[in-house]
Amino acid sequence: GLFGWFMGTADMDRQTVDMAHVSVGKTGLTIATWLAIWLLPLLALGWLGAPDLLVEVGRFFSTLAVVTFGGAYAVLAYMAQDVVVQFGWLTAGEMVDALGLAETTPGPLILVTQFIGFLAGFKEGGLLLGLSAAVVALWVTFAPCFLWIFASAPYIEWISNQPRLRGALKAITAAVVGVILNLSIWFALHVLFTDVSRETLGPVTLWRPDLATIEWLAVALFLLSCFLAFRLHWGIIRILLVAALLGAALRLFL
Repeated sequence: GLFGWFMGTADMDRQTVDMAHVSVGKTGLTIATWLAIWLLPLLALGWLGAPDLLVEVGRFFSTLAVVTFGGAYAVLAYMAQDVVVQFGWLTAGEMVDALGLAETTPGPLILVTQFIGFLAGFKEGGLLLGLSAAVVALWVTFAPCFLWIFASAPYIEWISNQPRLRGALKAITAAVVGVILNLSIWFALHVLFTDVSRETLGPVTLWRPDLATIEWLAVALFLLSCFLAFRLHWGIIRILLVAALLGAALRLFL
């Protein structure tokens, strides 16, 4: 964002935007209201002595809502690695299942957060804690969205008319493409190989698969899906159905 800000061209054509209808006081009230709706339930969890996991789930997904840009796929890149590596709530295989479930069910992809919250709670304390963690994850995923929408809506036209802000948003969009690529590589490695190790070189994290643990059935389905998508130009729904049916059949009979 900073790169795009400084590289943005300040002398681009700009239109006059009438901001007379925008009230700073009303914006402040909107922010305060939605902050309360978002954060007071989390504070109540601490005051009521709720299990530590619920507080941790609320804190993590709240952070996720603040620091991520670019939609669900950009969020998944950060979330997938933290819930598996840092918190240990899910295994890499369960995270792949979560993504598959979110992709094939109605509703936005970001509902994967609810699935992750449920599994984390269920593993920790059974069904009741699982349902509670799912509700907390769902709340702190969506409540911040309304804060951003209602607080920023009156300023959208003004923001889109600021060359340097446009430059910052374009740079963030480009970075999001890289984030999604990172997510694709992470999932691909954990689908195509049974064992994948994590190596850290300073600020860089690398994932190294054990070539001896390659999953040939997964590779075959991956190549088939690529052929159907890029050669035959099938739609995603048909590809998902074929891959799901073949995957289930291969696991049952091989």
